[in-house]
Amino acid sequence: MPIATVNPANGETLKTYEAMGEEEIERRLQLAEATFRTYRTTTFDERARLLNKAADLLEEDQDDIARVMTTEMGKPIKQARAEAAKCAKAMRWYAEHAEELLADEEPAATDVKDSGASRVRVRYRPLGPVLAVMPWNFPLWQVIRFAAPALMAGNVGLLKHASNVPQTALYLEDLFHRAGFTEGAFQTLLIGSGAVDEILRDERVRAATLTGSEPAGRAVASTAGEMIKKTVLELGGSDPFVVMPSADIDRAAKVAVTARVQNTGQSCIAAKRFIVHTDVYDAFAERFAEGMRALNVGDPTAEDTDVGPLSSEQGLRDVEELVDDAVRVGAQVLCGGERPEGPGWYYAPTILAGITREMRIHREEAFGPVATLYRAADLDEAVLIANDSPFGLSSNVWTRDEAEVDRFVRDLEAGGVFFNGMTASHPGFPFGGVKRSGYGRELSGHGIREFCNITTVWHGA
Repeated sequence: MPIATVNPANGETLKTYEAMGEEEIERRLQLAEATFRTYRTTTFDERARLLNKAADLLEEDQDDIARVMTTEMGKPIKQARAEAAKCAKAMRWYAEHAEELLADEEPAATDVKDSGASRVRVRYRPLGPVLAVMPWNFPLWQVIRFAAPALMAGNVGLLKHASNVPQTALYLEDLFHRAGFTEGAFQTLLIGSGAVDEILRDERVRAATLTGSEPAGRAVASTAGEMIKKTVLELGGSDPFVVMPSADIDRAAKVAVTARVQNTGQSCIAAKRFIVHTDVYDAFAERFAEGMRALNVGDPTAEDTDVGPLSSEQGLRDVEELVDDAVRVGAQVLCGGERPEGPGWYYAPTILAGITREMRIHREEAFGPVATLYRAADLDEAVLIANDSPFGLSSNVWTRDEAEVDRFVRDLEAGGVFFNGMTASHPGFPFGGVKRSGYGRELSGHGIREFCNITTVWHGA
């Protein structure tokens, strides 16, 4: 895949870039290693000052970088500005909380005495250069939620971004440089996916994090396992959105629309499978379809656009194939089900009902504005349908019954359970999944400690 900015609203190639050669990659690896030796000794106050400055600059650049993101991957402009604002918020959160999150821990006094020590501490120390392989769908947020905690922990970052968002990738390197971080603290590698394996095998790279597809996750995890290097993987998701009879149906249906089409449906944590109790199925389906039909699909640079183009022609074909397969096997199209006429990689907001296990869309992630609708006879069947997926990233449940809340928390196989609202990420809460959605956690204290050397410091009596 070429490293290029291709406007998904019209298919026009705007900028192309040459991939970095071996000599430049080597220079940057040397720089990362050398920078880490000194950056790791900086204080939390110094790191926080730099990260807060980066947040200030990002807020100043908000409109400009939003336009870049929209041009590169088609995100509606309002959502692009919101993404930039969220990144600045996360940087400030880690600047404020990192020292506390990584403070030395004191084991229980009885354990210290039993070990024969006068004092024992647990200290969190940085690992070194961390390779981040990041996707295009949230081209700022996916990177910042890695970079902010990694830099505050004393690590340095090497970014291999998706090949269709090179301008965003270069902006991120420039942002940290302008904020005052040493040149080698955060570097963008303009490389194709084929170069990742060799870089990950380099001894100077101590760990890796990847957000992306299952095949990419398998490749990175395989190499990292061979080299015995720590990894965090955030892969696909096919999140359930369960609606029970006690729910506020009007509100649930309204939120369901946003939960499915945020970022034009190109989100790992977007709700994708809507599992509705039979008692409220018809009412929910009617309101859900009304909301999806009312969405404004069009120019992503327009302020009133709700759904923009998919990021690539291949992404559009993938969505079409999943829908066509489901319809061929017997799914009913409640709305959408086709690409609009005209240029660009657009697909109409779609709801498919009558989903069966024989349909590909039941098992595969639909990365576009396509929802699948299921009818459940009771709570037990709702849980069975929700868990009948290779993924386990997050989940949404709409109920006002506390006994049902307890059951869903106990039984849903997911990294998060969100009640009466849609899944969202926040710097203060851990984020990640189970099953084929990956392993490890980003954000919160759990995220910043993923790339730390957890060190026992023991003093004799």
